[in-house]
Amino acid sequence: MANSTSPSRSVSAASTTPSVKARTLGRWLRYPLLLAAMALLSAGAGFFAARFQGAFTKWLKIHPVAAADPGQGTSQWVATPQPGTKGSNAEEISRLAPQQQAERLLELAIQQPDPSLSLIHRNLTSWRGHLEDSDRLFHLVLEALKSNDSRVRVAAVEIDLVANKLIKAPESVEKLQRQIQSGSQERYMALWRLGALGNRGVAPSEAFRTLKLYTESRSQEVRFWAVEGLAMLGSPESIDALLDILVHDPAAQIRQSAANALSRSGLLTGEQRLTAVPQLLNLLDDDSLDAGTRSLVCAALEAITGASFGKNAAAWRDWWAHHDSREKHPTRRHSNLSLA
Repeated sequence: MANSTSPSRSVSAASTTPSVKARTLGRWLRYPLLLAAMALLSAGAGFFAARFQGAFTKWLKIHPVAAADPGQGTSQWVATPQPGTKGSNAEEISRLAPQQQAERLLELAIQQPDPSLSLIHRNLTSWRGHLEDSDRLFHLVLEALKSNDSRVRVAAVEIDLVANKLIKAPESVEKLQRQIQSGSQERYMALWRLGALGNRGVAPSEAFRTLKLYTESRSQEVRFWAVEGLAMLGSPESIDALLDILVHDPAAQIRQSAANALSRSGLLTGEQRLTAVPQLLNLLDDDSLDAGTRSLVCAALEAITGASFGKNAAAWRDWWAHHDSREKHPTRRHSNLSLA
């Protein structure tokens, strides 16, 4: 959503019992505290992908996809032949219930985006009202958000919004705002999904103002999820806010989350991440930074650019001068960067 994200469960009422939800959330809220201690031992470690791979393997139960019972699927499956699509696969998926359709297609999209992504987008409308924010679906959403393919990340967000009964309209923003202001446990995921909804074009300015406000909360957990929301929002304004948090937040774990949001997690594009490079280079020359934060700056630079110069500010500046020149003269560009 990258190296630090999402808690137990959901903005909407899921099929999981309240007691299980409470235990899951309790385990999840303890997890950031453990990561903060780990960050002190190994600066730059614990980015989003690694953190979720360990945490969610332990507490999310992954269930095999089961075929729907006769009459269970009430939505209308939309299947359009696609180049390279095996008709038998599409036909098999069409016989599943909507919940299993979404889970199976997202699972396939993580492995091989085409043609699963096309089928996902064609069926989002028919799935509305038939999906639940199950543990398995949420796990798949998080796995998809680690993809280097932005189309897979967007598809995951779209499915998550449908599963949580969030339409792309102001009333969904109002719903999330009420949850955030309630002070209840559901405010954490509400901050995350507010950013996701803003990324999909629903009141992005309002989402940014709210998330920026909560990055200044006295609660470390709230700040954590506000940072994750900024990563999901993926706007140019988010970059400046995340850079400020990287330098000034008092908690090492929050600074780490901000570095990860700038470099890997969330929905910022590769081009957007590159715009943070000049300010990250300036931070390398900031003598006021502690060693841990400086290491996070270097890790972010390496993740964004694919280059590796450690803490050598001069080498980084020399590399950027040549890279920036190629950006201004595309015909002479020969970059081999791999950007999220």
